[in-house]
Formats: sequence, structure tokens, C-alpha cells
Amino acid sequence: MNQPQTDTAPLMEAKDLIVAYSGQKVLDLPSIQVFQNEVLGIIGPNGSGKTTLLLCLTRLIKPQTGIVSYHGTSILDGKAVLQLHRQIAVVFQESLLLNNSVWDNVVIGLKLRKVKPKEIKARAEKWLERFGIAALVKRQARTLSSGEAKRTSLARAFALQPEVLFLDEPFTALDGPTRQELLEDFKSVLGETRITTVIVTHDRNEALALTDRVGVIIGGNIVQLGTPAEVFSSPANEEIANFIEAGNIVHGVVETQSEGLALVRVGERQIEVCSELPAGSRVILLIPYDDVTINLPPTDTITTSARNRFPGKVVKLFRTGSQVRVTINCGFHLTALITRKSAEEMGLREGMEVVAMVKAVSIHVLARH
Repeated sequence: MNQPQTDTAPLMEAKDLIVAYSGQKVLDLPSIQVFQNEVLGIIGPNGSGKTTLLLCLTRLIKPQTGIVSYHGTSILDGKAVLQLHRQIAVVFQESLLLNNSVWDNVVIGLKLRKVKPKEIKARAEKWLERFGIAALVKRQARTLSSGEAKRTSLARAFALQPEVLFLDEPFTALDGPTRQELLEDFKSVLGETRITTVIVTHDRNEALALTDRVGVIIGGNIVQLGTPAEVFSSPANEEIANFIEAGNIVHGVVETQSEGLALVRVGERQIEVCSELPAGSRVILLIPYDDVTINLPPTDTITTSARNRFPGKVVKLFRTGSQVRVTINCGFHLTALITRKSAEEMGLREGMEVVAMVKAVSIHVLARH
């Protein structure tokens, strides 16, 4: 994906946005910027203010306070808002199709913008073909599957050739295979067009797959902003870690510190981590599920760089598709995510003695205040 040129002026910017309903703030955001050609993801739990932020950026609602600027010009009212709406396209969670044919739905925006008929035909045909629904042009919207309806909405949006594309939970209502196929098509289209995009989602996999930067919004404010790798591997606090399912969250106290290697006391166990925090510091350890490996005792003959080895008992097995979540009581609960094949080969079952292993470098350490 593209990397935004954050040393240049933003394409869009919002400052000091406040939106309240019935006296309760749902958005209280000091600032956010959208850069040319980037895909910016906004993720957060339900009710965190994601959709409200999108509606403010598109000026479909007006915040109580704050400004939204586009190309450095504040979007206040009247002509400025109309001009913005001519430069953007919005795809909502619901497809919001007219009860007409697929063709009529794809061309309606172009007709409203008074695009010439020849150009309308060329654009519509291009995007109907690109999203694989050219054969459905005469079908009525009410007869479409959810995936076909979503493809129609996307074709309609891209046909407008927007400078900025906004999407609000666009893939939520789709079944697994349909969603995966459409995600792959959509990612390919974004790579081809390089349209500046803002996508709102609560799904970490969508954010990882599609975005250049991702902002986590909780309680109406962006609490962390960075590349997907930065946010998902190094969440800024425990609340963010919980939301993005960063892995095991373990509380402890730094017992010793030596040149960037620390021993953290967790109950009766010691966990070696990479950290500069001094002895006595209360910490939160984030241990990704897929960085925990499981072996059967004895482990003396196993060659590994994992410095942490924790004997324990399996207390829970939970199958999720081709993977199994294995929770081990090793003085504290530690969950690993392994393949179903590995679980079957080891004959894992509840009550079984195992050894969990974790590399010190795999553990993200946060100071706990």
C-alpha cells in the first residue's frame, strides 16, 4: 500500500470537532488529517464515534464546534459543502440502492452531476466490469444478493471518480467467502486507482489488509494513530490492546533490570522481557497468541531461542476454523493460537501437561500507571 507523505499539506483536516446528542458527547476530537493517496482506517468499538467522525468529514452532519477543511479551505455551509460533495463518494454499511436496475443505480450519481451520456456509458461499463457485475445490469436491486448489492454500491462510487472515497463498515454484512473475495477485489482496485480513502471499521483484519495508517477511536477521540504494524504490534495502552485483541494481557512488576533485559514477576513466575523500565515498575505484558508455542514435556532436547518456558496444564481448547485457541494454566493463564493439525498431532486435551514457550522479544511491555 501507499505511505502518506505527512510532510506535505493534508488533503483534508479536521480540528476541535465536538458532536453531542442529548447533551452527551459522542465525538471530542482535537485533530485528524487525511493525506493524498493514502488509505486511512478508523477503527474502534461500537459507539466509539467512528461513524460520527465520518459524517463530520463528509459534512453530512455539522459538528457543534470545530472545522473541517478540504485543500486548506474550511467547509462551512452552502457552496463549500456542495463543492465538497461533488468531489467525494460515500459507501455505507447498507447498500442504499434504488429499487431500479443495477445499471440505473450505477449511473444515477453521474446523471445528477450532469456528466455527458457518452462518458456515463464508458464509466459505468468500466466499473460494472471491474467489480464483476456486468452481466447483472438489467437485474432489479431487490433481487441482488448482499455481495452483488455491495459490488453495485462500489461500482457506483468509483464511477464518480471521487477525489476522496469514504466507506462506513462496508463489508460487515457479508458472509465469509463473499467478504474475502470482495476484500481482495477492493484492495486491488485501491492499488490501481490510488484514490484517497477513509474506511471506518471495527474489524482489525480489514484494517491490516487495506490501510496505510490506522487510527483507534475510543470514547470519541483518536487515542492512537500509526501504521497498522505499529498499532497492532505495539498498542499504546491496555484499553487499545483489549479492543484490537493484541493477545494475552498479563500484569506484573519488574523485579530486575540489566541492560535492556528485565525479569518481570507474575505471581510465582518470572518472565524475561526486553524493556528499559527500572526495577519496581508495574507493567502490562502483551503476549500475542500466535507467538506462544506449545510443546510436550520433556523439552530438554528442543532447540529454541525462547527464553521463557512455562510448564502447565491445558484448561481450555476452543476451535476457530482451521485454528485452535489453547489456554494453559502455568501459574497465570496463557493462551496460544495453533493450527488444528498441530493440536491433533500433539493429542491436546484438557488437563494435559504441556510446556508453553515465549521469546522475550515477542512480548510488548507497557508501564502500568
